[in-house]
Amino acid sequence: MRRPLTLLLVAATVLAIAPGWTGEVRLPLLGRSANLSVAQVPLDADDPSRTTVGELTFMGGVHLTSRDPAFGGYSSLAVTGDRFILLSDGGNAISFRMGADWRPADIGFRNLPGGPGEGWQKADRDSESMAIDPRTGTIWAGFEGANAIWRYAAGFARAEGHVAPGAMKRWDVNGGAESLVRMRDGRFLVISETTRGPRVPVPLRRGRQALIFAGDPVADGRPAVRFTYMPPNGYDPADATELPDGRLLVLNRAFGLPFVFTNILVLIDPREIREGATVTGRAIATLEPPLIHDNFEGVAATRESGATMLWLVSDDNEAALLERTLLLKFRLDA
Repeated sequence: MRRPLTLLLVAATVLAIAPGWTGEVRLPLLGRSANLSVAQVPLDADDPSRTTVGELTFMGGVHLTSRDPAFGGYSSLAVTGDRFILLSDGGNAISFRMGADWRPADIGFRNLPGGPGEGWQKADRDSESMAIDPRTGTIWAGFEGANAIWRYAAGFARAEGHVAPGAMKRWDVNGGAESLVRMRDGRFLVISETTRGPRVPVPLRRGRQALIFAGDPVADGRPAVRFTYMPPNGYDPADATELPDGRLLVLNRAFGLPFVFTNILVLIDPREIREGATVTGRAIATLEPPLIHDNFEGVAATRESGATMLWLVSDDNEAALLERTLLLKFRLDA
């Protein structure tokens, strides 16, 4: 009699601290105590004086670490003023302020208050992309697997709604809404990581399915404009952002042996985007050895002293011995 009672007490305790838990092995969640350390990194470890790559000037960067075991895996990034928000592909978010001294302050850890699944497996919280309305603080997150977009109140205070757009229904389970951008005119851009677009007369290359929503995809029922984004050969789109001048920038990523990630940044003229179009853009910089390189999956753009700044964050895949959580800053000279 005592054993069943003990099991019931344990189950009740688990449910009390993990609402919605289904009994399966759950993802680690960020704790309440904010702990974040930084160490500055150079663009080129062999030549610390080097500051340029393609049409970018390196303004600095840091390696972020934390004692919290749930820290890492950041796939998307938002920057408003000196406020940074990083969202992981496990539904964990960290926010902080950081100025020219590269020292984080006002640090906070959060976990998504809702997502596509009822459990706490990675598939239930596979948040790969994020967009923010800087005026209201409203946040949208794109989820792989469910091929859905969720909307949250400022600061991830609560879930406000979600949608699984018909145009994303057949996107790859592990290659869905990797890029999500809220444009200043109210439209939303979504690019699939691996879901192929129509065949085009380019040997050995297939574009990625991409969409433009006329308004908030969670609230606006109008069908999306479908087009194809053509990444550089051998690369997958990992994230995108809108520049202050209205152009779009896509962060593309490739993996090669021996365990090396490389990235190419591509500029797109939004006037090229229309129903059925194939959009290629123009490459402006490549991060590859001997320059600093990692699994960069998040990009954001800001305006500073009349110049456009680009921020990149890398996803360490929770494999700190092989990959790092890097936050880099570049000035766009294009």
